[in-house]
Amino acid sequence: MMTVLRDDLVKQLSRMLRVDQFNDYCPNGLQVEGAGTVRRIISGVTASQALIEAAIERQADTVLVHHGYFWKGEPAAVAGMKKQRLKLLLEHDINLLAYHLPLDAHAEFGNNVQLARVLDLPVSGELMKQNNQVMGLFADLDEAISGEQLASRLHEKLGRQALHIAPSANKTIKRIAWCTGGAQSYIHRAVDIGADAYISGEVSEPTFHTARELGIHYYAAGHHATERYGAKALGEWLAAEYDLVHEFVDIDNPV
Repeated sequence: MMTVLRDDLVKQLSRMLRVDQFNDYCPNGLQVEGAGTVRRIISGVTASQALIEAAIERQADTVLVHHGYFWKGEPAAVAGMKKQRLKLLLEHDINLLAYHLPLDAHAEFGNNVQLARVLDLPVSGELMKQNNQVMGLFADLDEAISGEQLASRLHEKLGRQALHIAPSANKTIKRIAWCTGGAQSYIHRAVDIGADAYISGEVSEPTFHTARELGIHYYAAGHHATERYGAKALGEWLAAEYDLVHEFVDIDNPV
């Protein structure tokens, strides 16, 4: 078991994830400074108090997440929940590394490509680009499947029942598009590229009518459930690359 300088690791991740190319809703990289060397990493989806407590229990020096802190538009005051989270990190000298859009879009560790691997879907192309960055993917299947078959696959692979909105007419599925997290509004882009089904994490009231009227299957498979895999894959790579200790801690979240 080795250690690596925190600043060297952060620089490596910034280059690899191309952090400077994203106009994001939060800072990507080191959000809270802790120990100067990294030996034991806990990864998770969101830097909740429960995840921090798990990191403390395991004597980790670094927490690696997809959803970190300091989002645009949130109250700036360090009070209440924010104070308690930061206090725990600072008292225990734990680094917080967070990568949002860079960890959605990355071609190897990104949430979207990792979800494809979990669901056993081939990656045939890109759903769309935003600021020249890939947001979402699609798969062309060799054989058509039913909406119920795709719902069953999601249930089996993700461990939760997706909300399935079926189009008015009975329609088989040959092209599946997806974008993890809260990307339900991209359903229009999925229709534009000829997808028969679109998977994301969340659903909004208009999504029901959009899916029914535009004739596409929509699956709200869970924000947390669809984004469990990027931080985990990145943590596993860091552990292998630098001979570090890594553990993914899944704080259950039905949303």
